[in-house]
Amino acid sequence: MNRDHRDRDDTRVPLPDLCSMQGLFALVLVAGITITVMQLAPGARPGWRAFSVGMLFAVWLSVVLAASVCMLRPWFERLPSTLPYFAVWSWMVAMTVLLSASIGWIDHALQLGLTHQTTSRFTLINGTLVALIAAALLRYFYVLMQWRARLAAVSRAQVQALQARIRPHFLFNSMNTVAALVRVDPAAAERTVEDLADLFRAALASDSEGTLGEELDLVDRYLDIEQRRLGDRLRVQRDIVDPPTDFTLPRLLLQPLVENAVRHGIQPSREGGTVRIAVSADAHEVRMAIDNSVPREPVTTLDEDGHGHGLHSVRQRIAYHYGERGRLMVEDADGRYTVRVILPRSPA
Repeated sequence: MNRDHRDRDDTRVPLPDLCSMQGLFALVLVAGITITVMQLAPGARPGWRAFSVGMLFAVWLSVVLAASVCMLRPWFERLPSTLPYFAVWSWMVAMTVLLSASIGWIDHALQLGLTHQTTSRFTLINGTLVALIAAALLRYFYVLMQWRARLAAVSRAQVQALQARIRPHFLFNSMNTVAALVRVDPAAAERTVEDLADLFRAALASDSEGTLGEELDLVDRYLDIEQRRLGDRLRVQRDIVDPPTDFTLPRLLLQPLVENAVRHGIQPSREGGTVRIAVSADAHEVRMAIDNSVPREPVTTLDEDGHGHGLHSVRQRIAYHYGERGRLMVEDADGRYTVRVILPRSPA
């Protein structure tokens, strides 16, 4: 029973958000266009007074309908399948009929002269117009929300595939490190296994998001492992001052970049090199930079297959989570390879 209910909810298309300014603007815009077209239609009675009264009534009706649908949205969303859209359409038509009848009765009772039709005709015209317009708008919103839901599902599947691709890559490299340490330093190998336990826990976590503090701790544990393997060849510099440790970001976002820096910048060089990690933040964004010295010998670039898939995966995950507000930039100059990640602090 619960499983069927969960499956039904997963396939249901969510209602449009009429509480937002965009939803309200769409209703008001369509109402204004409708009044304008009615005033320009053959046989209509043109005039600023009729146009102003009609526009005022249409805008007022749009606001009332949007507010009422917004308030009743939790109740509508409890309905199964596509019934929420039918319920919203029925509610909008019923409210229009009720409000039009009330306005028409008040206008004729007080002899204000705002409407030229009888109350019944005024109510019938408004109800018919809203029934047609609401049906077209809700159909448009239904198709739009259905497309967005499918796009989100595809994006989530792509992110899960990217994470699944990163995890074995990371785990296999780590196990090779342990195997190398067991032969030369069993004590260091034991400490490495302890660090790997924490790294594996993060790599296999079902939650796709973590915090910046957790990610920096993950990077430190990885660098400790590589420090034991590479010794003095690996030098690390950190420029991290008061980082927003509670800032939420996708898991394994920085670790693959640090791993690329070590594998492609430090390991191929006999004399080793330096990996620099910098983190800074302000009220609007968090900036992270990871750069490494470039060995003199030519090596595989980060964008190619093999270990280089980490950079491409990180770029795609940033695009999925943050859109155009998240950026990943690469610089290769003056013997340093730098990857900069800039993420917005506020949600979109």
